[in-house]
Amino acid sequence: MADIQKAIREVIETNRVVLFMKGTKNFPQCGYSTRAIEILKKHNVEFKDVNVLSDPELRQGIYSIWPTLPVIYINGDFVGDSVILMEMSQSGELAELLARSK
Repeated sequence: MADIQKAIREVIETNRVVLFMKGTKNFPQCGYSTRAIEILKKHNVEFKDVNVLSDPELRQGIYSIWPTLPVIYINGDFVGDSVILMEMSQSGELAELLARSK
């Protein structure tokens, strides 16, 4: 499990915005992942998508961080899931965070 946590950390540290999700940005495989993608696209955000369905150890590693998917990181910091992302988008907090992180 330590190796997968190291791999997760590496992806987070080398990408400004990371979405750990079911499926990919071109083929999301759940409604919550689709919602997160739509929110990020609305804000014109380039992001790294990581399909947790492709690797059971990766999926378990992400679930050890947060109990629901997708999981979003911005500038190496945990943001939350698609519900939190939606709330942040509606309140303007997401736009502020993204503006500060460019």
